[in-house]
Amino acid sequence: MTSISTTADQIPASTIIPMLIVINYSNYPRFKELEKTFVTQHGVEVWKDVFNFRVLSALDQQSSRWPLHAWCSKGIVSVKDVLK
Repeated sequence: MTSISTTADQIPASTIIPMLIVINYSNYPRFKELEKTFVTQHGVEVWKDVFNFRVLSALDQQSSRWPLHAWCSKGIVSVKDVLK
């Protein structure tokens, strides 16, 4: 197991649940705030792991499309640019 996976596995559900809620309500500005806070606290690599394997896997088909549509409508920006 990599150190990224170990760290991602230690992220509490209380950190992930607000992300699921804002996705449910399609609140892109709030999602970006949560993303920025997460990346600041835990790093980009942990964010990628948590988002891809914990958040996306918990979503229904319609909800899993929402982040992609939101990102594309705002222009594709790397998560690394979130901290700027």
